[in-house]
Amino acid sequence: MNFRARVGAIVDAPRVQNAIIAVIILNAVVLGMETSESLMSRFGNVITLLDKLCLGIFIVEIAAKLVARGMRFFRSGWSVFDFVIVGIALVPGAGGLSVLRSLRILRVLRVISVAPRLRRVVEGFITALPGMGSVFLLMAIIFYIGSVMATKLFGDSFPDWFGNLGMSAYSLFQIMTLESWSMGIVRPVMEVYPYAWVFFVPFIMVTTFAVVNLLVGLIVNSMQDAHQQEDNERTDLYRDEVLARLEAIERRLGEQARDVENVSYANRPE
Repeated sequence: MNFRARVGAIVDAPRVQNAIIAVIILNAVVLGMETSESLMSRFGNVITLLDKLCLGIFIVEIAAKLVARGMRFFRSGWSVFDFVIVGIALVPGAGGLSVLRSLRILRVLRVISVAPRLRRVVEGFITALPGMGSVFLLMAIIFYIGSVMATKLFGDSFPDWFGNLGMSAYSLFQIMTLESWSMGIVRPVMEVYPYAWVFFVPFIMVTTFAVVNLLVGLIVNSMQDAHQQEDNERTDLYRDEVLARLEAIERRLGEQARDVENVSYANRPE
């Protein structure tokens, strides 16, 4: 086994991967502690040291993967994701780039790339994006129609909520989420327009209970497909292992049969 193969075997070992997950969790706790002024005033040096130590471990891991896989490293979307997340932490956080310091918490997302189950959840979500795009387009059409109608119907009496398309869209989004929709918006509107419920109730039925649940259904189906694919791959792997064992047993039985035949032929009287 050459050097690159040995490095790859070490990096991909279950113990090393579990250790990386532990470091990611530790780093998340450390970054959370940095938001506490009292903790930073008492243990600031230790917290900063732990953060740098975690970053150093991530850099060593990425470097080891680059050595082991070469340019193949960048063919994996998850590897590129890890590379970018760790690279953000290396950008100087001074001046106009100070906002990047807050992005260090994104390192916690690396737990997705090293945890197979979380990876499959994200992959299932990404698989559902094309179908979700169609639903979002449908939602945008419904919101546009509703915003135009609400602006024309209620804009004069309630300009703060329905004064223009933007305000109407935001108010309708609040109504769709069912956050203070009745007492906060609809009932005050109904005091001026008693039949306003004819507009708001169908809007809620269509958006909240139909379109949003359609999104949930797409994501659930995508997750089920991902799990089904995983089960199929596991079944195929098990089948290949069983076939390989059967072939090995068949070869061994054939060799034993030939040995018995050779012994019988050798012991046959002249």
